[in-house]
Amino acid sequence: MIKNKFLFPIALVVLLCMSCNQVSTPITSISFDKLLVNSKINPSTIESEQPLFSWIADVEGFNKSQSAYHILVASSEDKLNENEADVWNSDKVTSGESAFVKYEGKPLEAMSTYFWKAKIWDEKGTVSKWSEVQKFQMGLMNKENWEASKWITLNKDTRTSEHRFRGYKRGNMEKSVPVDGFAASYFRNEIDLSKDIENAQVYICGLGYYELYLNGKKVGDHVLDPAPSNYDKQAYYVNYDITEQLQSGKNAFGIILGNGFYGQNISWNRDPESEKGTAYGPPIVRCLVKLNYTDGSAEDFYTDENWKETTGPIVFNNIYGGDTYDARYEINGWNTIGYNDEKWGNAKEASPKLKKISAQQIPAIKKLKAFEPQNVFKAPDGNWIVDFGQNIAGWVKLNVQEKEGQLIEITTTEALLTNGKDIFQGSTGGGANGMAQIYKYVCKGDGVESWEPKFSYHGFRYAKIEGVSRKPDADMIKAVLVATDIQETGSFTSSDELLNKMHSISKWTIVDNVHGIPEDCPHREKCGWLGDAHAFCEYALYNYDMYDFYKKYMEDIRTQMRPTKGHNNPEIKFQVPTMIAPGKRTSTYAKIDWGVATMYLPWYNYIYYGDDAIVKEYYEDMKGLTNFYLNYKDENGIMQDGMGDWCPPLWDRRKNPSAMECDPIISANAYFYDVLGIMERFAKMNGDAVYEAKMKEEKEALKNAFNKEFLVGIPNTKHKWYQSQTATVQALQFDMVPEAEIESVVNGLAHDVVEVKGGHHSTGIHGNRYIYTVLSKYGKADLAYQILTTPDFPSQTYVMNSGFTTWPERQFEWEKMEGPTNSLNHPMHSGFAAYFFESLGGIKSSKNQAGYKIFKVNPEYPSTITKTEVSVPTPYGDVTNKWTTKDKVLNMNLEVPFNTQAEVVVTSSELESLKINGESVIYFQKNSTLEIEEGAIVLGSGKYQIEYSKF
Repeated sequence: MIKNKFLFPIALVVLLCMSCNQVSTPITSISFDKLLVNSKINPSTIESEQPLFSWIADVEGFNKSQSAYHILVASSEDKLNENEADVWNSDKVTSGESAFVKYEGKPLEAMSTYFWKAKIWDEKGTVSKWSEVQKFQMGLMNKENWEASKWITLNKDTRTSEHRFRGYKRGNMEKSVPVDGFAASYFRNEIDLSKDIENAQVYICGLGYYELYLNGKKVGDHVLDPAPSNYDKQAYYVNYDITEQLQSGKNAFGIILGNGFYGQNISWNRDPESEKGTAYGPPIVRCLVKLNYTDGSAEDFYTDENWKETTGPIVFNNIYGGDTYDARYEINGWNTIGYNDEKWGNAKEASPKLKKISAQQIPAIKKLKAFEPQNVFKAPDGNWIVDFGQNIAGWVKLNVQEKEGQLIEITTTEALLTNGKDIFQGSTGGGANGMAQIYKYVCKGDGVESWEPKFSYHGFRYAKIEGVSRKPDADMIKAVLVATDIQETGSFTSSDELLNKMHSISKWTIVDNVHGIPEDCPHREKCGWLGDAHAFCEYALYNYDMYDFYKKYMEDIRTQMRPTKGHNNPEIKFQVPTMIAPGKRTSTYAKIDWGVATMYLPWYNYIYYGDDAIVKEYYEDMKGLTNFYLNYKDENGIMQDGMGDWCPPLWDRRKNPSAMECDPIISANAYFYDVLGIMERFAKMNGDAVYEAKMKEEKEALKNAFNKEFLVGIPNTKHKWYQSQTATVQALQFDMVPEAEIESVVNGLAHDVVEVKGGHHSTGIHGNRYIYTVLSKYGKADLAYQILTTPDFPSQTYVMNSGFTTWPERQFEWEKMEGPTNSLNHPMHSGFAAYFFESLGGIKSSKNQAGYKIFKVNPEYPSTITKTEVSVPTPYGDVTNKWTTKDKVLNMNLEVPFNTQAEVVVTSSELESLKINGESVIYFQKNSTLEIEEGAIVLGSGKYQIEYSKF
């Protein structure tokens, strides 16, 4: 229940209650919009023993909900009926549950396909027809089902191209040294099929990136596959159905294998904060083909020492530096039938140190969009510079015609010099990781040659091209966006084009930084920093289907954990993640404000989707980490640990550390207070009453200690705050401020923004996530808008006016610099944009009824905004809110999905003027169910036009 400081007029409440016997909604049909298993439509490679069934139904009318369901699962479509369903017949189950219903049937068998359907009853007992037949396919499920397949790797590096070397030079090195890394390897084998194929499935796991070919054609559209992981503990395989690609008789299989992160043995090898040596070894691959024939027999075909291997035209590949392709070494027809591989060697069997292989459940990395040159001009050195107009992650695609042996170098960068005359390499120049972003292509001199990389991606907007004989155009070069194919499911637009542009930039900065993990940047580091991950998580969930993505990343965090001594009790060791996951570049143990991602990601995933599986799976890991951080408590009750409010305006760790106004201890303890509350809830969900009580006690103690230590008066005012904008915002967001002090603290925050900072923020990623939401919540929406849209440094509008198409890592005065240093593509700065959904759109899920089973509707907006439209994806369908305002009258068109409820927040004064679908509250109540809570009206499913005077 939403609690405000007022009560509705008693007479109005009595009148509404007298209308409780509503006119029944006419019987309407029930149809299914979508049916899912583990949040996917007709998925393959399900590996959970109890998959989760969900459905989204479309039911006309108001206040419609589900009262029961019936699920059938069978081994064949013929048996999918109530009498013959041989796997699971749930019978009629009285339940309103329509999302993540747990399978309760017979044990499911690996690699088997199952068929299912469902029907439901609404609240009146009206039953739907059976849904359309759906199916799901199980994965390998355990290592024994890899059968006799072997891991194979390159037996001998036979590269001879003079271009196989690159220069490696970190910032502290006087000169570069030549490096070549592990070689890209080519494998092939043939199979002769004498029977007709019923079904053929291939399962492939690359430790490193792979590309699979069948009869000369690439299998699937994945690139940079599979997703990175802690390869010594967890790796991922991918499944393809190749039934249609196989042909009778002989078939040729081919695999190209690149280093990816597994074989990345060049960059970060001497990072002082990480393990020495970031590679796991030369890349290796394992492949299994399961053949089922029409006569009922079966056969396996797999990688082993009988496969042939060699090197080829990819003479260098490094995830940071790029690919070098020497077309003079191309192997024509190597992956087709009948190719003579007598000169190839035999593959070497390998035995990697690896505990588990699982099916890759997250979307694959794919080529998502091509960009043509928007501007082409000559640099001072005479080479061409191409501007693609958008900062992206990916690579370039070439079509060139030059002489044999001609080297073409493409240097990709995010920026130009401030004077615009040449590229500025900045973070893409290799200072930190030692490898500048460069693609190299050596021509074979045989007409028009087309090429794009396979085993690296860069972050860039500009490309400087050396070695071509004419001016580049769209026929010669394009930029290709390459990223995890997360589906955009939410939307936001408003009457303010500045905010719309911020939304677009925020999305671009996320899309550019998802490559199997949530990255910090797509060039310099490509690392999953935990603090960055939780900073933009909620905004990502509003916009994209991230259900599996964060589950996968939680496994990266878990497998990155290592024994770490307690601070106050060094004799106790805790399992603690590092600042970065996954991989061997680790930095230190995860400080509180970074490590809380371990609790926040399951929490956000649960709140947005309502599936508690992630909470239960990682509960013990989260509990252990919470205890580790409690071991930092000092005599005053404050945890003495924290990284800090990263990248506030003008801050530089070495040159200007004092620009971080918020003490790292304060911001870390604010986060930890919030996490203690989350852990209290998680303990309750897991039936851990003892720990639940402990978390409640610790939370109350920290709140008291926090206010005693950090809440101070602002000199020469009546206001209070927590000594910085960030800490004050966090305290308000996390409900740490004593109720009697809230007004004073809100005014203290506003005072610092307006009077001290001249209308600007001074927050880094911790404070910037919440400052606009908090100000809007406490009646200062106009100030939030002012901070965002003032054209002066350091506002978001200032950044946009500086020409950036993604959010930079640092908040600098760019026009005063030779070129924009550091990363220009850091999604940790996209987190603030959740404000567009939770404040302007006014849509937030209930925490007590997670997954938008019940959700709050409460637009909080500045006076300058006259229209906003948001769509929020939920497990029950899309919540949409389209509102306009004129003369202080708010008009909302709200769509509430079937089987959910909306709590529309209104004051008593607003309720008096409220109309629903053109009728007053009283008259609407006569024809539909309308619940009244303190501070809100509660609406069931349906489409509503809501109008009231907004105060």
